[in-house]
Amino acid sequence: MYSLCSHLRSPRRICGSCYSGAPSNGPSIHDAASLDDVRATLAALHTRESAVTSRLNALLSSQADLSRELGRLDLLRANLGTQVIATRSISNGMLSSAAETAGRLSNRVKELDLEKDRVQQTLRVVEQVAELKACVHGVVGSMGAPQDWEAAAGYISRASKVPEQIVQGGFASSMVPSVEVPDAPWITLENAKESLCGLFLREFEKAASEGDGAKVTRFFKLFPLIGRGDVGLDVYGRYVCQGVAGTARATLKEMPGSSDRKDGFFYANSLTKLFEHIAQIVEGHGGLVERHYGEGKMVKVVEKLQMEADIQGGIILDTWSDERTVDRRLTDVKSYPFSFLVQSFLPAQRGIGGTPRTSSPAPGGGANPRTSEDEGVDMKEIDGLLNEISVMLGRWALYSRFLAGKCRSPAAAQDDTLSIPDVLSKSNLHRKVAGKLTTPYNVMSTFFFRRSVEKAFQMDESPSGLTLNPNKPLDGNAPFIISAVDDVMYIVSAVIQRCLATAQRDVVASVIPTIGRVLGSDFIGMVQRKMRDESYPRPVVQGGFPPEDKIISFIVLINSLDISNDYLSRIIDARLEQPSEQTNGAESAPHPLAASFPFEQDVKFVISSLSNLKSTFSSKASELLSDGLLVLFNNVVKPRLRPVLSETFRDVDYGLTEDELAEIAQQNDDDEDALLDQVQRRFEHGWDLLMKPIARLMTPKTFNLVMDSTAKYLAQALEKRVQSYGSRATPYGAIRMERDFSGIISVVSRGNYSVRELFARVSQTLMIINMEEEEWEELGGEDVEDGIEWVLSEDERRRARNLIKDY
Repeated sequence: MYSLCSHLRSPRRICGSCYSGAPSNGPSIHDAASLDDVRATLAALHTRESAVTSRLNALLSSQADLSRELGRLDLLRANLGTQVIATRSISNGMLSSAAETAGRLSNRVKELDLEKDRVQQTLRVVEQVAELKACVHGVVGSMGAPQDWEAAAGYISRASKVPEQIVQGGFASSMVPSVEVPDAPWITLENAKESLCGLFLREFEKAASEGDGAKVTRFFKLFPLIGRGDVGLDVYGRYVCQGVAGTARATLKEMPGSSDRKDGFFYANSLTKLFEHIAQIVEGHGGLVERHYGEGKMVKVVEKLQMEADIQGGIILDTWSDERTVDRRLTDVKSYPFSFLVQSFLPAQRGIGGTPRTSSPAPGGGANPRTSEDEGVDMKEIDGLLNEISVMLGRWALYSRFLAGKCRSPAAAQDDTLSIPDVLSKSNLHRKVAGKLTTPYNVMSTFFFRRSVEKAFQMDESPSGLTLNPNKPLDGNAPFIISAVDDVMYIVSAVIQRCLATAQRDVVASVIPTIGRVLGSDFIGMVQRKMRDESYPRPVVQGGFPPEDKIISFIVLINSLDISNDYLSRIIDARLEQPSEQTNGAESAPHPLAASFPFEQDVKFVISSLSNLKSTFSSKASELLSDGLLVLFNNVVKPRLRPVLSETFRDVDYGLTEDELAEIAQQNDDDEDALLDQVQRRFEHGWDLLMKPIARLMTPKTFNLVMDSTAKYLAQALEKRVQSYGSRATPYGAIRMERDFSGIISVVSRGNYSVRELFARVSQTLMIINMEEEEWEELGGEDVEDGIEWVLSEDERRRARNLIKDY
């Protein structure tokens, strides 16, 4: 049987899949084992036969339609072949000639374009040669009788715009020369340039010597027109340098008297005038140079000016150093022994008379003062030198910042950080400033600050009129500190301010860490020595109390540490404070120190140095302060608190019932309410006698720290008493205990409510003791958690509840 299979394009024998239909899952005759299996297989075969028959019928019915469509395709193919033949004849007969014509036209257009381009190039050459000829003849004519130098320079400038290959080409060589100008054009122009350059130089120098600024400017503008810009910048640089040198020499001659030079800031002012003169030249003449010589050309003049600044500035610094005898003073301050500080840190020794030195103003204090307090070094002169150096370094910083801005690359953004240009970093004046100003400043500043600290402790005085008797008034106003704190912190502020005024990173890198070292070793060390050797509150006899004057002196030193830490923090924070005015959405304003330290990462370095000074001193001061407060608590507060507690709970019996307590009150003719309040009254009386005298002497911060230590100790003591009283207390006694202890806690936390948190264990223990059984069971018994932030563990709450279990 043949037919067109549904998945093939040509008639062929029906494939197996078409014949067999869909795969069958019916039983196979080969697997039949019985008659029923054979019948089932036969039924499946009949079904498959019916399906194949129906598919064959469908194919036969569609064969006629398929034959008809094939016939139509054959007819269309015949018609299409006819059209193809006609199209080929048209293409061969008609379009080929048109294509050839189009090709010939395209080639002609290309040839015309090429000829046009060549004509235009020829015209440009002719125009350029004509321009060159006009310029050559114009130069020669202007340099003749008219002597119009501006016109001659202008013609040369115009000629420079003609390409070099045109100027030296054969066409120009044949067309430009004439009877009046027989030489080749490039020879004529070069000779004119040399002649005009020499003329301009002579006229420029003549005008400079005569001080004719207009004529100087006139010829200065002509050099770039004749291609001699380097010559113009060089001669102009020499010209302005002569003015700088003359001004510097005139400044040094203004005050010929030696006394005038030694007093005030003569040399600082001289250096300032030098820098200001150079800045005025750069600012005033920069526009002229940039306009006529090109952008960035002012750097050449700046280099010349800096060379002159190296000379004149070096003369000023050398003269200043010699007249101020800086080298000798450096030798003096480096060899200064700091005798008072050194002796203060030595073990306590007896003096010549056998009396131990305490806080005398000087080693030979009293009736035998030292004749030379500064041991040959005049602090006023050192201070004056530091002020003078600070001014000069500050002026140098401003000058450096100005030139860095002027030498910045034109492509750089205005908000980019500045970098020190090579014209400054490699200059002789830069090296001389480092050697003559920066190094002496660092050395003398270190000496000045350490000597000031030493002098402050030599002249140190403790406040007088202080007493622990609450009934006596105190002399003076709080805070009660040693005078050295105010003196030293005033000097710290002045030294930091002067250091920042120099605007020099190298100065900050040396002075700020030095302040931290001196404060940490000398200032903190002196206070520590006083606390250890002069004011340590130890009892005179075993079991007694320390003397009142020792306690007061020790408290004053604790206050001094706290206030000095606060002073230094405020000094540094005032200089690190960011401006508060910030507009919404705007970028943060630059740090105030950025104006003084604009170069690269300098401002971050300065901020980091100040922050490190603050944190380092705070760490050392806080450590010593903590030790001092611990000593004050252990040696002063704690020994006096024990008798207060003993007196508070004297004759107190929490094992009494309500009736028994009422009977005792009746027997002693006491008011029952007064008897119930006697624990709180006794404690309040003893507490006020102990803490109020200390509170009015200490700073609020240090007293709060003492209060924390005292409250922690008192909380532990009360917790132990609850444990000892609770085992024998009656229910009514437990209520009295909670009332008494709550009264004590109220007295302690008066004015400082946060202290109550330290008594949380005591309060929760008493609360659990006094809970009714129904309340305890209703709240969940031992597992009660709701609404209460427990500080007691589950076992501790169970033990607290069992204290009154038998009741």
